[in-house]
Amino acid sequence: MTQSTGLDLNLLVALDVLLEEQSVQGAAQRLHLSEPAMSRTLGRIRRALGDPILVRAGRRMVPTPHALAVRAEVSAVVERARALFAPGRDADLRTVTRTFTILGHDAMAATHGAALFARAAREAPGIRLRFLTESHVDAPYLRQGTADLEVGVIDTTSPEVHVETVYQERMLGVVRPGHPLLEGEVTPERFAGAAGHLVVSRRGRQRGPIDDALAELGLARRVVGTVGSFPASLFVLRETDLIGLITSYGRSMADTLGLVVFDIPLRLPLAEVGFAWHPRHDADPAHAWLRKCVRDLMTETSHTVPRT
Repeated sequence: MTQSTGLDLNLLVALDVLLEEQSVQGAAQRLHLSEPAMSRTLGRIRRALGDPILVRAGRRMVPTPHALAVRAEVSAVVERARALFAPGRDADLRTVTRTFTILGHDAMAATHGAALFARAAREAPGIRLRFLTESHVDAPYLRQGTADLEVGVIDTTSPEVHVETVYQERMLGVVRPGHPLLEGEVTPERFAGAAGHLVVSRRGRQRGPIDDALAELGLARRVVGTVGSFPASLFVLRETDLIGLITSYGRSMADTLGLVVFDIPLRLPLAEVGFAWHPRHDADPAHAWLRKCVRDLMTETSHTVPRT
């Protein structure tokens, strides 16, 4: 008996959802199937590709290296098929069922997440949003399909990735109320020496543009340590005399915690903030909607420096 070589495109849809959910139960719910039926589908995919695709790791399932390698292409094929059969770019987003993964600094989720969830509920209730925090290591998340959109200071080296800059960002200082630094003019000398400094770095780096600017003036600050996110740093600053930094778009977080934000008395470079996506999403109306939502929120709700 000869084995059929026919291609079941439904397996690609199932594979796309399985790699996104990394759970048979989650994929079954998304595709409105029973768990046994989803397990059988996973078995068919494994036989077709000659790879386990998802393997058990403790209580969860993780993709195999081969699954990670084909994930982006699978997603692209499924999206092109959806676009082919869609009634047009003006399709009703209220009928779309998707999950979009947004990669970025967790300060972005903290400042823009509520508004983005609210807009999705109004305009595209079938779309789910999943925020992923930046890792301490760099990886081609957009190319791999791990993320659909990257938001923040984009430093990707993938030449095919599209980048749109929305505004230029400046850093601000932040301390607790009543901090000794606030008792007079914040000069470079007092900023450097008034207290220890807390650095925010996802890679754990203890030096940055602040130190370069101080060095030009013959000054140096005392860095006592690092944390991986701005929200975490703010809770530390609220209980200590340490001096920290906050992005201008994240200022609302500091205000909420009652912290005091001030201008840093140094000539610092501006950072370009925006978002990036893989070109396989260009013709996808739902992804275009997501980009517009993020663009609008970043433009309307951030305390930004206008682009020059």
